[in-house]
Amino acid sequence: MSDREVLGRKQPLIAMLHLPPSPGVEGHGGMVASIEIVLGEARLYKEAGLSALMIENMHDFPCIREKAMGPEVATYFTRIACELRRELGESFLLGAQVLFAASKTALAVAQAAELNFIRSEGWIYGHLSDKGWIDGQAGPVKRYQHAIGAEDVAIFTDIQKKHASHAVTADLSIADLAGMLTLHKSDGAIVTGGATGEPPTLADLEAVRGASNLPVLIGSGLNAENLPDYAPLADAFIVGSVFKEKGRWNAPLDRRRIDAFMDAYARL
Repeated sequence: MSDREVLGRKQPLIAMLHLPPSPGVEGHGGMVASIEIVLGEARLYKEAGLSALMIENMHDFPCIREKAMGPEVATYFTRIACELRRELGESFLLGAQVLFAASKTALAVAQAAELNFIRSEGWIYGHLSDKGWIDGQAGPVKRYQHAIGAEDVAIFTDIQKKHASHAVTADLSIADLAGMLTLHKSDGAIVTGGATGEPPTLADLEAVRGASNLPVLIGSGLNAENLPDYAPLADAFIVGSVFKEKGRWNAPLDRRRIDAFMDAYARL
C-alpha cells in the first residue's frame, strides 16, 4: 500500500460532483435550484462516509476556452463552493476543476472559497483535445497562483489527459512526462484511461510511480472490483461514474453503488 499522503491523508477518496449547467449554458435552472442540487448530492456523499469532493462543470459541454468565458462561470463556481464549504465544514477536502483548461479560474475560485486543491489539464507539453489545442499551462498558472496568494492550494495535474490525442508527444513515454512534473511544480500526477469511465493501465501507473516522487492519483475508471488491483499503485483516487446509476457520469447518484464502492474502499 502507498505510504505517501495526499492533502494530509493516506489514500483519500475524492468524489466527483458534476455541477448543473452554468449560467449561459442550455439547461441552467438558476442559482437557487443549482445550489439545492449540489448540496443534496454533497449530503448524500457525506452520509455515505466520503470526506473529499471535487466540483466540475461537465454539464457545460461543449465547453469553451478560459479566455472565452465570462465572469458568470467563476462567480457560479465560487457561490457553490462557498455553500459547500459552509455545509461540509473545514475538515472536508474540497477541490475544483473548471473546463476547458481554465486553471486560473479554478485557482481564483479555490482562493475565494477556501478550497484545498484544483485539477489542471495540460500542465506540461501540448496536446490536441476534443475541444482544441492546449498548450502547457505550468508557467502561467504557477505565476498566477503566486500573484493571488494561493500557494496553499494544491495543483494536481493530468498526464496524457483523457479525451485527447497525444500523437505530437508520441516519442515521449508516460514516464518521460511524469519525470518533468516536479520541475514544473506539480503537486500530484493524475493518471487516467483514454476516456471518462476507463481505467488507466497498471503499466502506466507503475511507470509514473517509478519516474516521479510526486503523489499519484488515479483519475478515472475505478470500481469496487478493480480497486484492490489499483490501490497499491495509487496515493489517491478520483471517482465519479461508478457512483452514478448504471455507471454513467451524467446520471443521478445511486446510493447502492456508492455503498458498494465504499465497502471495497474500507477493506483496503
